[in-house]
Amino acid sequence: MEIASEELDRIISGALDEDRGIGDLTTECTVAADLVAAGDLLAKEDLVLAGWQVLVRTFQRVCSQVAVETLFVEGEWIPRGKVIGMVRGPAAKILTGERVALNFLQRLSGIATLTRKYVDAVADTGVIVLDTRKTTPGLRILEKYAVRAGGGRNHRFGLYDGVLIKENHIIAAGGIQEAARRARQGVDHLKRIEIEVTSLAEFGQAMDAGAEVILLDNMTVEQVNEAVRRAAHSRVLLEVSGGIQLSNIRDYAQTGVHFISVGALTHSPKAVDISLELHL
Repeated sequence: MEIASEELDRIISGALDEDRGIGDLTTECTVAADLVAAGDLLAKEDLVLAGWQVLVRTFQRVCSQVAVETLFVEGEWIPRGKVIGMVRGPAAKILTGERVALNFLQRLSGIATLTRKYVDAVADTGVIVLDTRKTTPGLRILEKYAVRAGGGRNHRFGLYDGVLIKENHIIAAGGIQEAARRARQGVDHLKRIEIEVTSLAEFGQAMDAGAEVILLDNMTVEQVNEAVRRAAHSRVLLEVSGGIQLSNIRDYAQTGVHFISVGALTHSPKAVDISLELHL
């Protein structure tokens, strides 16, 4: 797990506090405090595992006596019907942590599963599949981790670790050339300047402005092909974004671009179906 433990604990504590409030009323009324139980975490559909350590940490934040074991590793395909892992400990504590733990595991595995589908679709093209900043507020570090578990890579984490001049920056600065000039004066020389363009005319301006990376936003495959042709003898890196789906990502990948960023990886994944089946 590549997430600092204090950051992970902060996220998990907030989620547990939101769910428990003043206490788990149902469990406190119906389950004996000294009852010990075990449970299997079952994959109800094919999935790529991501976030197991978040699940483990969630149960341990509820009670250190809860033990969790997995039969798979992060990033591994798990067929429907397989037991992913087991949990054992005080039954009441397992039940209190169950929903939050599963929420994390189901969402993160959903992101990893969707990411793997996009990565597999372009596997032989050399294109790198990237995520975006379109993440759930407060959960970005987990969701970007899940993208990596699924075989994708991360774009910039936030506003502070990369320069990406977008349409509104260009409008506010008075044009592509001026926005690029200001960016180059304002950041370290080791930082790449990336410029988003929406037409071949803007693409030409970004090339003239000395962009190291150009993001081709919502362009057709034909437009992207032409941009690749124009950039063939330069060092500029090309990224495609906007309107990318599983049905068309391969068409874009075959143009010869370097990166394809997909907002859907984190803004609209389906949580996978995982259940906890308790037994005494």
